[in-house]
Amino acid sequence: MHKYLSALTIALLLAACNSTPQNTTADTTQSASATPASTDSSKIVLVFGDSLTAGYGLDDPDNEAYPAVLQQKIDSAKLPYHVVNAGVSGETSAGGKGRIDWALKQKVDVFVLALGSNDGLRGIPTAETTRNLQAILDRVKAKYPNAKRMLLGMQVPPSMGTAYTASFKGIFPQLAAKNQLPLVPFLLQGVGGVPRLNQADGIHPTAEGAKILAGNVWPVLRKEL
Repeated sequence: MHKYLSALTIALLLAACNSTPQNTTADTTQSASATPASTDSSKIVLVFGDSLTAGYGLDDPDNEAYPAVLQQKIDSAKLPYHVVNAGVSGETSAGGKGRIDWALKQKVDVFVLALGSNDGLRGIPTAETTRNLQAILDRVKAKYPNAKRMLLGMQVPPSMGTAYTASFKGIFPQLAAKNQLPLVPFLLQGVGGVPRLNQADGIHPTAEGAKILAGNVWPVLRKEL
């Protein structure tokens, strides 16, 4: 398994997660409404995630977070899609389950699920995380049966224990197989554990790191557009 976090980084991340209020309704509203609604001619790509998606710590997340970089790639390819960043810092799969209905008030043509990392770092049982992620996917399908859905894989550091680490890593390919979804194996591939690509906290990608995240997502997303 890719060992992408040091023990110090893990402690910092857990502290950051635990300091984030669990009632994220206000943050959700701000994050999901920060990106304008689509024009009449564009379709919506909704990226539903946590601080990695929200662009925590970046100087200009509206232009530097990986969903914004995906928008730049879409524009360069002259595709009629608008990316909506629905990331909320500190979000867990349970929090996402609680706010998905609000997020789906907006039309969705492609749904990108990017949650789970905070569950793993808190040691939440993988069965619970799996149920929550499945519930989110089910609600998207029920509300927009023709929308395409895809999943971004997450991992936890080996210090979480061999059994838990393996079980957590398996959540995403298993969900992808069950729901026949395209999968990005690991969102942080090439960025996690690389100091120059992470902010001072050692947790969140820099603007350069966010470009690599977008590069991990783009080949899979491009096939869905």
